[in-house]
Amino acid sequence: MAHINASIDIDQRLYAQDIRASQAHASMLAAVGLISDTDLAAISGGLDQIEQEIKSGTFTFSTALEDIHMNVESRLKDVIGEPAGRLHTARSRNDQVATDFKLWVRDTIDAQAHMLAALIQTLLDRAKTETQTILPGFTHLQPAQPISLAYHLHAYVAMLSRDLDRLGDVRARLNRCPLGSAALAGTPYPIDRDQTAAALGFDQPTENALDSVSDRDFALEYLGAASICAMHLSRLSEEIVIWTGPQFGFAKLSDAFSTGSSIMPQKRNPDAAELVRAQVGRIAGSFQSLLMVMKGLPLAYSKDMQEDKAVTFAAADTLSLGLQAMAGMMADIDWNRDAMAAACGHGHLTATDLADWLVRTLAMPFRDAHHVSGRLVALADTRGVQVGALSLEDLQGVEPRITQDVFAVLSLQASMASRTSAGGTAPVRVAEALVVSEAALGTLLDRFGGL
Repeated sequence: MAHINASIDIDQRLYAQDIRASQAHASMLAAVGLISDTDLAAISGGLDQIEQEIKSGTFTFSTALEDIHMNVESRLKDVIGEPAGRLHTARSRNDQVATDFKLWVRDTIDAQAHMLAALIQTLLDRAKTETQTILPGFTHLQPAQPISLAYHLHAYVAMLSRDLDRLGDVRARLNRCPLGSAALAGTPYPIDRDQTAAALGFDQPTENALDSVSDRDFALEYLGAASICAMHLSRLSEEIVIWTGPQFGFAKLSDAFSTGSSIMPQKRNPDAAELVRAQVGRIAGSFQSLLMVMKGLPLAYSKDMQEDKAVTFAAADTLSLGLQAMAGMMADIDWNRDAMAAACGHGHLTATDLADWLVRTLAMPFRDAHHVSGRLVALADTRGVQVGALSLEDLQGVEPRITQDVFAVLSLQASMASRTSAGGTAPVRVAEALVVSEAALGTLLDRFGGL
């Protein structure tokens, strides 16, 4: 029982949040006259001492005391004596842990917002110099249309910016303070929950004590947002794995982010990218684990909820490492622009431009133009060339109305430059999008308290 019941090995990580919440609670108790100013001074000084002991590694955590709350309270009694017993007035371990955990998740979100912003800024910085770098855009991993490297990188800027925005949503929703809910029904003491909420940086107190102590939506929402973010990192990791292989050769990682083989001296393996690619399994698994813990719990608190922290801590650690590793890789990666350009010589990337020319110039219905372009692609395959390299005679053999003007749209550069619609790959549009995204990054960070 002692072994299964204790959580101190895990929740000692909440010590800073626990002490912060206790300081705010003690200040409120003194303000409403439930403890004396003398007791407040003793409690505050004792908590400061305990925090320093934990930081310095001299604090002894006890499994017999079960959790971080009882470990801190017991040590406080050792340090200051009787006043320590007054600290627990008008609160319960139920609202303590809900408050501590919310503070920890909020602190983690704020830290990861910085990490996400750093990664996004790295992608923006790398993209700014690549608006004219051409590579194939793919669907089904088959060559489709020419795009710029900047455009490709900006797609991940868009993904990760949504992740940052999602974390802001989670933060805004969790920012209500459970402290003062007590065990489940509130307290008869004349406490000031607005004071403690403000002292801890919450927008307001929670509305219902029964819900407050049993709510772990904030952790589930965080894990959901973390899972989506990890999925995006996994997709970018897969691109790195593919692009650094000799079959593509679009990019190269330095020794700082790749490793050698134990037997084959010529190999450099993109291990950092592969590990980030794999991490989404653990993070999404943490979300599913907590969801299953919570799915059948009656109100209010049940000991099952002690399982909330281990999975959330693990997922947060994994995501933080993945964000930092990806920022490092994206700063480190070296592009092979010649290989990207050479890859555009396969797959008839301007076939759609040919169809679009037929629509615009000959007023041909798009489905008919698509059919004509398809026939010309088949002809080019028999000749062993790209569709843009067919002669005018070849083109007119399929559609007699085609003129010399068509060649103006069949180059890779012309194809890319022509896609000027909002969100398109034309260099002018990509340059504009990078400016907008960089400005939006600052606005997104405002959601995290102007960090």
